[in-house]
Amino acid sequence: MYKLLLVDDEPIIIRGIRSFVDFEALSISEVYEASNGEAALEIFKQHEPDFILADINMPKMNGLDFAIAVKSLKPDVKIALVTGYDYFDYAVSALKAGVDDYVLKPVSKKDIEQMLRKLIEKRQQADNYIEVSRLVQDLKKSTDTADDTGYKVKIQKEIEENIANKDFSLTYLAKQLALSTSYLSSLFKRLYGQTFQEYMVTMRLERAKILLLSTHMRVYEIADAVGFEDPNYLSASFKRKFMLSPNQFREKARE
Repeated sequence: MYKLLLVDDEPIIIRGIRSFVDFEALSISEVYEASNGEAALEIFKQHEPDFILADINMPKMNGLDFAIAVKSLKPDVKIALVTGYDYFDYAVSALKAGVDDYVLKPVSKKDIEQMLRKLIEKRQQADNYIEVSRLVQDLKKSTDTADDTGYKVKIQKEIEENIANKDFSLTYLAKQLALSTSYLSSLFKRLYGQTFQEYMVTMRLERAKILLLSTHMRVYEIADAVGFEDPNYLSASFKRKFMLSPNQFREKARE
């Protein structure tokens, strides 16, 4: 069972989430709440929740500073921001702070439940990696599965750190991991079920979606922020995957 911390200076938001979300169905047994970042940080230190839903604009300590603080204490905590702020600096700072997702106010039951399910899925994936690593250490044996798990963790870390780096390539990644490019290419396909290039495009498109929802950035600015060399390639790839152009997606989300 999981623990959730809700942080918002508007009591009606917290009451709404408590009333329409079926926490038991999501395996969430404990729900804490705070009205500002400082109080939330104290609650976090005391109870160490697994998930956090926090507003960006809060008194005493804003959501971004709070996210940075809790990530430094517990890097594996999963955080989503519930916000009405549409500024580039906030979005980029949040991504760097390790925020896992966004949803813009006003939020619906579907928005919150989908976001919580995504956070839970990320947590479960991380738990699986940890469990496999423990088993490997306990059994003191090296297997292909264990090697693959270790490499996947390392690969994912490099990807997260280089999502905006236009020079990030399979060759660059191979050098960081001290592997040959040809071996890494085969390993990557085995681990992810797709090529490095396909996976990076998908990851960058997902980050582009976040920026489209949470900022007023132009498409070319978003392309630059998520590592696309060509804004036209971003637009074409986005439409091919989501059946909408970036601007159409933004307008539809705000209807």
